[in-house]
Amino acid sequence: MKSSKSGKVMLLHLPSHKHSPPTVNATEAQLIKKIPVVSNFPDMFPEELPGLPPDRDVEFAIELVPGTAPVSRRPYRMAPDELKELKLDKGFIRPSSSPWGCPALFVEKKDQGGKRLCVDYQPLNAVTIKNKYPLPHIDILFDQLAGAKVFSKIDLRSGYYQIKIRGEDIPKTAFSTRYGLYEYLVMSFGLTNAPAFFMYMMNSVFMNELDKFVVVFIDDILIYSKSEEEHKEHLRIVLNQLREHKLYAKFSKCAFWLKEVSFLGHILSEKGVAVDTSKVKDVLNWKQPETVTEIRSFLGLVGYYRRFIKDFSKTAKPMTSLTKKECEEAFQTLKKLLTSAPVLAQPDVTKPFDRYCDASGNGPGRVPMQEGRVIAYASRQLRKHEANYRTHDLELAAVVHALKIWRHYLLGNTCHIYTDHKSLKYILTQPKLNMRQRRWLELIKDYDLEIHYHPGKANVVADASSPHTSMFTMHPGSNKMYQDLKQKFWWTRMKLEIAKYVSECDVCQRVKADHLKPAGMLQPLAIPA
Repeated sequence: MKSSKSGKVMLLHLPSHKHSPPTVNATEAQLIKKIPVVSNFPDMFPEELPGLPPDRDVEFAIELVPGTAPVSRRPYRMAPDELKELKLDKGFIRPSSSPWGCPALFVEKKDQGGKRLCVDYQPLNAVTIKNKYPLPHIDILFDQLAGAKVFSKIDLRSGYYQIKIRGEDIPKTAFSTRYGLYEYLVMSFGLTNAPAFFMYMMNSVFMNELDKFVVVFIDDILIYSKSEEEHKEHLRIVLNQLREHKLYAKFSKCAFWLKEVSFLGHILSEKGVAVDTSKVKDVLNWKQPETVTEIRSFLGLVGYYRRFIKDFSKTAKPMTSLTKKECEEAFQTLKKLLTSAPVLAQPDVTKPFDRYCDASGNGPGRVPMQEGRVIAYASRQLRKHEANYRTHDLELAAVVHALKIWRHYLLGNTCHIYTDHKSLKYILTQPKLNMRQRRWLELIKDYDLEIHYHPGKANVVADASSPHTSMFTMHPGSNKMYQDLKQKFWWTRMKLEIAKYVSECDVCQRVKADHLKPAGMLQPLAIPA
């Protein structure tokens, strides 16, 4: 970038195609020397990327929908300080004569301040064939950490800029500025398939280490080990892989030899997984949402951590249905639960699992446990058709749903199901089943499980949707209820009103067994003469 006599900022093409040796910040170099294993790899933590990435077996491609014509948009207006940032850096971009052109903009950098050049690729993304390479589910990534005691994490420096774009696709990345048209030689932020492709490349690099001692999520790498001796070898292997593939890390965002590490918004330790309080501290000051968009934004945040929140679906229901008084109460409760979430245990697939299931009119609740420790909480609201299920079917639906969402834990492992509905113990041997139950039974037979009866009063773990929040809301009979209530309360016509209330309870009428003497045989009426 060069200033002319008129004071205008001009862009110059400064090609840097040679892969210059990486230079390390002097202060960081001193710190690196003190870290075991890492001290042997100072070249992997350069102050800046050394230039264009090397030629690799894979390059980022942009496949377009057939028949697509080039799209061009006029540039956005920029503030003076943004114009100063607009420059060619390390040869990552070059002047372009492409018929394509998307507007450029700047976003604030999170870590060191300053601005990052981004391009609004919405027009290009709309006509790009989407890459369906799957990004891993965060919860599944953490499942493999059981028993880990030592952690290190590595964050790549400008990870996208370490991947070249296929030559024929470079013109498609063109972006327009006040000073002309430019195009990227490396993968840019904002391209729709960039995260999926980067995930594919990282999985290819660490294919032999994944699920053994490495977790990768885009440009974040976690190394975990059960001992320091083990960790020394694991860390050496990972850094060797990065060196071999010429992938560079940012030292200021890395951490090594930790007993407890913050990774993807969670705190990981030998104890298990917990919410990273630094990520949710602003929740307590979150203003009350007033629009549908604001409610969805809040539920999106707490929903990311729903496995830590007992009764999440039940608590969030008033917010999803947008009721006024209950919505405020649910909002405050979710904030409290999220900022005081428990540490969850890591599952060990070599040991049997316990599942506590419970269902009521609010929806099924499921809690997977192992050796008395909770692995996660799970719940959901009842669907419309499920509101018509009998209690037996609701309880069975809770079991089936638990098997579906925890399938990756349970297949091939022994599982003990605890339910407060006694008849479910015999579901596997019942000869007469309706079509819905038969369909569910086919799914259940895929698992090695034992169903145990666990009385409701003892099933406190899974009582995420328990219909009774007080002993006085149960209806053991009008006389018993009267005797219980009169110990603490009294009002006029108390006994009559209790008897009337119990006799009109819809749930009791449908669910409770009839204790009256069975009716006798039907007798034909005499035909009148």
